[in-house]
Amino acid sequence: RVRSSAASDVYKRQREGTDMSRILYVLDYLSRNTDAEKGATLKDIQAYLLNQTNAGSVSTLSIQRDIDQIDAMGYTVDIRKGAHNTSYYHIRARGFTFNEIRFLVDSVSINKFLSNAQKQRLFRKFEVLRSESEVRKLVGRITLSEVAPPSLDLLDNLECVHQIIAEKRKIHFQYGKYNIHREIEYYDKKRNLIPCQVVYTSERFYLKAVSEDTGEVRNYRIDRMRKILPGEKIAHLPKLPKPEGFSADIFVPEVYEDVQLRVRRVLLDDMIEQLGNYAHVRLDEKDPEHYILVRARMGISYGLYRWIMKYGASMEVLAPESLRKEVAQRIRAAAALYSDCLLYTSPSPRD
Repeated sequence: RVRSSAASDVYKRQREGTDMSRILYVLDYLSRNTDAEKGATLKDIQAYLLNQTNAGSVSTLSIQRDIDQIDAMGYTVDIRKGAHNTSYYHIRARGFTFNEIRFLVDSVSINKFLSNAQKQRLFRKFEVLRSESEVRKLVGRITLSEVAPPSLDLLDNLECVHQIIAEKRKIHFQYGKYNIHREIEYYDKKRNLIPCQVVYTSERFYLKAVSEDTGEVRNYRIDRMRKILPGEKIAHLPKLPKPEGFSADIFVPEVYEDVQLRVRRVLLDDMIEQLGNYAHVRLDEKDPEHYILVRARMGISYGLYRWIMKYGASMEVLAPESLRKEVAQRIRAAAALYSDCLLYTSPSPRD
């Protein structure tokens, strides 16, 4: 009888020691209930397995083996001593830190292309990566955008586009633009378009594609695409032209030139952040307290004219002369629209 009982204990320990489903239960418990500050004892885990799962009664020795196995699987389990020499177990390394998850949650929260339902689904996926106490902190930070997103599923569109690029195929789709009734009208894009790259700029996702017929680079907002289908295979993706300097929009400039600007000093941050490494900045010797001189390689385009004009009297084009004249002409055309209410007094550049 003693021998039979001993054999039964050995069998029980072997069975408990090789139960992978129980290991997953333990991992799930540690992931949801422990963090850098809060730990769990072996008895806590034992009670959870007995009352909340179908694992039944499990010895603390078997749970300790499970934790060793979890640690061997790549999940770092820290052990801290508490009162009465009690051991508390914490899951430490789970891929993303809490701050990284919080950043991802905030990024999803402010995305205007995702519906509230899509955001909530993503939040729930993030939540399983953190403990319950940390999830409560995440939820408190979520602010859902009230701006209604397009009816299209941006995530599905991005997946389709990336897949077609990876398979080196041409792309067919319908593209939409608003009409005066605030409705998006779609038309087919079945020309020989070769998708090359997805670019995020000005808070939008764009597809850069090359027309096989003309070699021109075309840009399409991915949230305005629907019925995306792959076309025939291509031998290789064409190379997109590399930017030679600052470009004010998504479109490829016809030419790049060295541009010199005289800018209000309060816009120094703007100039450095937007022009980046293309910018060379120095004080204006004539008025160093209020102005800086900026020199940068820029793409000459309609977008550049708009970029310059949005700064009004706080920015002056010094060179090249052709750009200076073009901006002056556009300013005169804009001023002519308000000729009935223009004041013929010269405003201060600081206003």
